[in-house]
Amino acid sequence: MSHVNPDPEPERTTGLEPGGGVPPGETPPAESSMPEAGPREPQARCRGWAKVPMTLILVLVALIAAFFLVYALLLIL
Repeated sequence: MSHVNPDPEPERTTGLEPGGGVPPGETPPAESSMPEAGPREPQARCRGWAKVPMTLILVLVALIAAFFLVYALLLIL
């Protein structure tokens, strides 16, 4: 597989000063795309909580809150 240099040739690119610099007010040349594919990205995992763990957590929180509410009511009476 041959590799192509993605950098533009300074002598053939308009708007460049000697040495490859860009004068003030001039837009630099755009970069070319990569000639080869990059690394493969992993598939996105599902975001957020699953329904079952979230339901269990909410039930546990409700039970704890109910316990403290009943405990407080028993102390008052």
